[in-house]
Order: sequence, then structure tokens, then C-alpha cells
Amino acid sequence: MKNLIIITGASSGIGREFALQMDDYFSNIDEFWLVARRREELDKLAKCLVHKTRILVMDITKDAQLDRLEDTLMDHHGIVRMLVNCAGFGLLGDFASQDRAKALGMIRTNCLALTELTHRMIPYMRPGSRILQMASSAAFLPQPGFAVYAATKAYVLSFSRALGQELEKAGIYVTSVCPGPVDTPFFEIAEQTGASLAVKKYAMVSPDKVVALALKDSYYKRPVSVCGLPMKIFRMIAKLWPCSVLLRMLDLIKQVESERTERKRKERKGKETERIR
Repeated sequence: MKNLIIITGASSGIGREFALQMDDYFSNIDEFWLVARRREELDKLAKCLVHKTRILVMDITKDAQLDRLEDTLMDHHGIVRMLVNCAGFGLLGDFASQDRAKALGMIRTNCLALTELTHRMIPYMRPGSRILQMASSAAFLPQPGFAVYAATKAYVLSFSRALGQELEKAGIYVTSVCPGPVDTPFFEIAEQTGASLAVKKYAMVSPDKVVALALKDSYYKRPVSVCGLPMKIFRMIAKLWPCSVLLRMLDLIKQVESERTERKRKERKGKETERIR
């Protein structure tokens, strides 16, 4: 029997940070299984870890590749002590103008793959095992301009809360990780199709803080982990205020930011015109 930690989305960002921090904390783990699509990045990460690692290059949205993961787990008589579901992505922009395949891809990766992998891994867990599901503060409120992504994360949060209640009697504990904006390559992908609110950048946190708190909250069997005071306040407001009021406020913030951006653009253009003269 081998005690394992399985991390999806381990090639970058928060998934990579989970591997680095848990490598220091867990002495009773035999192997880290690192799952992602980019072998080169997984190889780099594996070289940074003290624990023995197994690299699994796969697309978790493919059933055949999940079959391969489960077969490997059976062959090695693995016990999953921690499953960390970090694989996922988001795209900004109005839904009607988004590429349909990419929008559906968000649902497949963020919801369907996470759900199927979790279901497959539970039989290999034992009392004391943990599941960490990467949600987002976007789960707290519908997000115009980020509609599909926010909806997928609302699913992850709801699913994780219910699953945690179901598994508690078996001694398996689920924590839904709900950070706000995190300083990772996430926005390099998300902003290819739209721009995020500038105010979100002021709430940006580092991945090491998100992961450190998530591990602490998981240790204390907390169902939700929210990093940073701004996001904790946002969560409270989303619970107390009507959704319609908050959506109107978001729309107002967008208008103000749009006007400010346009004003700055005109000022830059005016200065360039003066230099030419």
C-alpha cells in the first residue's frame, strides 16, 4: 500500500504551489502524483520536490485518460490521502460573443472532470483523507462578463459543501478553496477574451498565501477557505445583500472604469498630438 497525494493542474499556479508546500509538510506520504498536460513543466516541478513523484501527463476531460489514472492507482495499491483538484481555467467576456467550444470547455474541465475524478478517487480514500477543490470567490455572486466561469465555480462550491457533509461520517473531509484574484498565469488566459475589473487587481494575493491557508483550513476540517480580508467581506456582502442590488453595483463600477479608461486614452492621444506638433 502506498500513501499518495494527487494534484491536478500541477504544472503551474496554485497546483504547483500546493506541491511545493506539501512537500515540506507531509512526511508520511510515499509519492506525489502530479497531473497536468505539460510534461516539461511537471518535470521541472518534480526536480524541486524531495518526495518521490509520478508524472501523469493527461487531459482529465478524457475518460480514457482517467481510466489510465485509475488503473495505475489500482496497480500500485494506492491510498489517496489527499486529492487536490486544481485543474481549471476561465475566460472573460460576454457569453454571447465567446467561442462556444471554449465556453463548454470551461464546464467540462471545471465541473465535469472535477466531479468524475472525485467520484473515481473516493473508493481509494481512508478515514483522515482530504479533498481540496479549487473554487473561487466568483462562486459567491453571478459575474456578468465572467458568466460561465463564475457558474462553474458556484457548482464546485455547492458540490463540495454537500459532498463534505456526505463523507464526514467516513472520516473524509472536503475543503472548497475560494480565493479572489491570485497572482498566477490564470489572467494571462482569462484576459485573452476580455478585461477584468481593475478593482480586482487591488485584491490580488500571492499563491503561497492561498495555499498555506487552504492547507490550514483543511487540517482543521473547515469546509471553505477564503484568503484575504477583501474576499471575506465580499462573501459576507454576497450573503446579506440582494443579488440584483449587487449586480447593479457591479454594472456601475464597470461604467466608471470604462469612462476612466476612455478618458486616459484621450489624454494620452492628446499628449502624443502635442509632441508631434
